[in-house]
Amino acid sequence: MDNEAPFVNVVDDDALVLRSLGRLLRSAGFAVRTFPSSEEFLSKTQSGEPGCLVLDLTMPGVNGLDLQAQLARTGNECPVVFLSGNADISQSVKAMKAGAVDFLTKPVDDETLLRAVEEAIARHAASDARRKAREAIAARLALLSERERQVMHHVIRGRLNKQIAAELQIALKTVKVHRGRVMEKMACASVAELVQACQLAGIEFTQ
Repeated sequence: MDNEAPFVNVVDDDALVLRSLGRLLRSAGFAVRTFPSSEEFLSKTQSGEPGCLVLDLTMPGVNGLDLQAQLARTGNECPVVFLSGNADISQSVKAMKAGAVDFLTKPVDDETLLRAVEEAIARHAASDARRKAREAIAARLALLSERERQVMHHVIRGRLNKQIAAELQIALKTVKVHRGRVMEKMACASVAELVQACQLAGIEFTQ
């Protein structure tokens, strides 16, 4: 999946709009998939696929806001660009608060839509990069022994080696050995880099 090109998934119950948007996006060089309903989109796509979703707000069955909420509940981070012909302010605010990239009104300007899609794809790529970085850090953390993890927690809090030795009641030389192994296994060249890695992994490091 990592090597797949990003898809622009378009969901709209209006067949004419669906064809028009598909042609526009393909002419701009995007790989496009079109769906006449939220249900079909859910049945034919997988969570985590690269790309974005251009989504009609008002549809029979599962509407746009409901689909956005369902994706969020399942951890699907696919960025959403909403399209609507009759949305009110409360709906647009709800969509944006839930993380939509943009909320556009039909008939949408071509350039405006293309810019929104580009932003959505870029946002997904950045989110995917952060996810992969967290996974890599988690794999490195799994290599640490219990003692190495204890030493690491003191290191990222700014403790000196002698302070760590006193706290853990181990020899200063032993602390240095564990500290070196932590840096090696975590693939970090400095304490600052180690702190950044732990931050990304969600590890607390405050004093």
